[in-house]
Amino acid sequence: MIVLAAAMASMTVADMRHQRRVLIVAAPGMADARRVAQDAALAGMTKDLDDRDVTVVEVTGDTVKGAADSAASLRERWRLPKAAFGVVLVGKDGHAALRRSAPIDAATLVATIDAMPMRRAGQR
Repeated sequence: MIVLAAAMASMTVADMRHQRRVLIVAAPGMADARRVAQDAALAGMTKDLDDRDVTVVEVTGDTVKGAADSAASLRERWRLPKAAFGVVLVGKDGHAALRRSAPIDAATLVATIDAMPMRRAGQR
């Protein structure tokens, strides 16, 4: 998985289209309580995320982890204000499948992905 994460970090979110689902987590700073809560929700989900082809991209302030995009371009493209917390799940087809201004719990994230047409098709 470390090799995959490194490979994805050298790609933009647009480059990941048709290959990966992308969960973009944006926060004004590292200490943002919602960012910390989202990290905690994702911490035990490594296998679930891997099984569902999900790459997590963190945008904290002007820093991006998990993709080669700039923070400004991700914030503009996905309408994520710099001073606010936001989470966007981008489907393999490149559309925003889920958007929240609060952390997404594991059950909601898994259920949303499992209901996606490309996920259901991949399970056949």
